[in-house]
Amino acid sequence: MPGPAELLPRPGRPRRTIGGASVNFAMLVAARACQGAFGALLAPSALSLLAVTFSDPRDRGRAFGVYGAIAGAGGAIGLLLGGFLTEYLSWRWCLYVNLIFAGIAAVGAVMLLHRQRAPGKPRLDLPGAALVSGGMFCIVYGFSNAALHSWHTPSTWGFLAAGVVLLAGFAWRQTRAPEPLLPPRIVLDRNRGGAYLTMLIAATGMFGIFLFLTYYLQQSLGFSPVVTGVAFLPMIACLMVSSVTSNVRLMPRTGPRPLAPTGLLLAALGLVLLTRIGVHTSYATHVLPSLLIMGVGFGLVFAPVFNTGTFGVPPHDAGVASATVNTGQQLGGSIGTSLLNTIFASTVASYIAAHLSAATLVHGRPSPQLTGLALIHGYTTAFWWSAAILTCGAIVAVTLFRNGPLTQPGQAQPADPVRAAGTTAAADQDPARRTARP
Repeated sequence: MPGPAELLPRPGRPRRTIGGASVNFAMLVAARACQGAFGALLAPSALSLLAVTFSDPRDRGRAFGVYGAIAGAGGAIGLLLGGFLTEYLSWRWCLYVNLIFAGIAAVGAVMLLHRQRAPGKPRLDLPGAALVSGGMFCIVYGFSNAALHSWHTPSTWGFLAAGVVLLAGFAWRQTRAPEPLLPPRIVLDRNRGGAYLTMLIAATGMFGIFLFLTYYLQQSLGFSPVVTGVAFLPMIACLMVSSVTSNVRLMPRTGPRPLAPTGLLLAALGLVLLTRIGVHTSYATHVLPSLLIMGVGFGLVFAPVFNTGTFGVPPHDAGVASATVNTGQQLGGSIGTSLLNTIFASTVASYIAAHLSAATLVHGRPSPQLTGLALIHGYTTAFWWSAAILTCGAIVAVTLFRNGPLTQPGQAQPADPVRAAGTTAAADQDPARRTARP
């Protein structure tokens, strides 16, 4: 098995160039597929480096807090830079610019990482890979297809049913494969299983926020792409602060159980507040408070979930655990985008059909006023659905996560990690107690 240095960004750079130079839709999709395949190599290897390097809960908290903050900073840079490139250059530069970041990361990987050879050569579970890939594709395509047709067409429910069957077959295959793609021991731990499901549900609700709030800011409020990117910065800032605080200060004391549900409920509250928007509402009064609340909420979710999802696994399973967390995030984003976009499109169409009359027609088409109201109705409906999804995620998290701080298998949970650490330090400073202790 190749070491982490061989899995970092170098292979993906040409694919980004091809994507930016695409001459038709098929070429763009093929380039993006290759980009996703190499991203699937990169993300788990980077996360698994943290998992195997930091084993102490306090050190892990700091490391994953920094990881979450860097991810948040990358999101902020992406929002600003993407808006700038789209407005002043071209969407193609949103792909070309990644060559710079990939080049910097590749140089750092070559200089800092060392080749690591695995003691054996594990075999890839090809039937399992085919089952899970096919199942996820069918589910995402089924949700997306409903936006173009309806929920009753065979091309919608047929793909959804096929996806469920294929994923069930994947689960069955993993219990019998000699070298399973996803060993059951990884997901059967309550904390890790809860982390994977929480990430899946949180990503499903979160990506809907970025999608429809971007639509609202640009189409309804008239923001430019650059200003839209700036509008999201307060949320990113709160997410970064909350991510570091939750991992460094709170995780060693409480574990993930109180953090993730609280964060999901805060994010759901922010979405409920977003349902107050209108055609001419103010960003400062109707959007910004929700973004701040959601930033704090998601900061309590993502970094602790990444930490928990990779905790307590042996080094040879760190890559699998990291890949499972990342897969939950990416799959949740895909499902959320396709599902919520389908709900949005059908809601807008139903609103226009219900309010269409001679007074709302202009040259045989719906008037701009009716279209604007229909879009607002679609946005608020999507926000309500996202809030419901995140609330379900909070229920899943509080049900599956164990009480108390994270502990290694066979290690007793301390009643109060901070007090225990202080007692140990006091014992080290007391000569009598230091000599009496073996």
